[in-house]
Amino acid sequence: MKTTKRLGLALACLPLALLAACSTQMRPARTLADNEIQRVMRREGVQGLAFATIAGGKVDKVRVFGQRNAALGQPLAPDTIMYGASLSKTAFAYLVLQLADEGKIDLDAPLPRLLPRPLPFYRERQFDYADLADEPRWKTITPRMLLMHSAGFANFRWLEPDERLRIHFEPGSRYAYSGEGYLLLQMVLETGLGLDVGYEMQRRVFDRFGMTRTSMRWRPEFAENAAEGYAFDGVVHPHERRYRVRAAGSMDTTIADQAKLWAGIMRGEGLSPDSRAALVKGWLPITSQHQFPTLADGPPVTWPQGLAAGLGVVSFKDRGGQAWFKGGHDEWTANLALCLEQGQRCIVFLSNDVRAEQLYSELARLALGETDMPWSWEYSDYSQP
Repeated sequence: MKTTKRLGLALACLPLALLAACSTQMRPARTLADNEIQRVMRREGVQGLAFATIAGGKVDKVRVFGQRNAALGQPLAPDTIMYGASLSKTAFAYLVLQLADEGKIDLDAPLPRLLPRPLPFYRERQFDYADLADEPRWKTITPRMLLMHSAGFANFRWLEPDERLRIHFEPGSRYAYSGEGYLLLQMVLETGLGLDVGYEMQRRVFDRFGMTRTSMRWRPEFAENAAEGYAFDGVVHPHERRYRVRAAGSMDTTIADQAKLWAGIMRGEGLSPDSRAALVKGWLPITSQHQFPTLADGPPVTWPQGLAAGLGVVSFKDRGGQAWFKGGHDEWTANLALCLEQGQRCIVFLSNDVRAEQLYSELARLALGETDMPWSWEYSDYSQP
């Protein structure tokens, strides 16, 4: 992807008056005309794009463009089922923080205090930790480390050369994005606390915010209005039906529901003030140049934004104060929530086309004004932080 060049050309094509207004004001996304959004979608070949704006902790606007199925000419709608991908992690973190508020889990307790058996004794499908039998460092891992991606795991074990789970560094010492860590914390809740994570997320998070078309596992009624996925080369991928709850990323959802979720998170509804603050606090500095690959070697980077791991989000210092974001990606999915504490404002993107990532810095600027969002960390093909 030559994103930087494409973005430069796009900005050059925008009317000068619009650019001037965007650089000096914090303007809502609804001021961007539909034909302008459609133009930049055509420029990158994006099939479907949905986004929502949040202001004052409330849903401001929900907008959808393009197709959920281009071959059949089926339009994307606010209630179209789209893959939530790793936005699932923030919803799961919200559940964990509720449990912490209730005293059901201690975020700083090591795993031996949370599980009835030693971790390597668990060898069930999805939750198999036999690979750590000769690795004592698992005993120092805590839920807080798992939430902020610092347990030392690869993103997923199948990315290891031998597909075996291992700990690459002292737990808690650095950031390395890991879906494995979230699956481990799911196992702690299910085995150590006896909870059904899918049920608890539905009850405590999705139902709380009125998210009627969101679930951690596939529901049959989703089939009639689900979005297909589109890869960077335009190849279509049928919407996957995920029947197993995975805290790392099994959420199906809609843009209308995601607007409610992120507005609720911004308000901190259902959390104590301390837990809401902990969610977005920068607990551990991030010193990698890019988010992926997660274990890449290289000199540490000092981010002027103070980039740091929160508990389910990534935190940074924006020119207007505290800010945070969370992305969700696969070969056919491009999701992002970017939130500013000042004015309790967010923009939330869902797309069934990975090429939409090339539009997000433009549209976020038009929605929120100039920010210090570290685009080159979230999307490694951006050249500027």
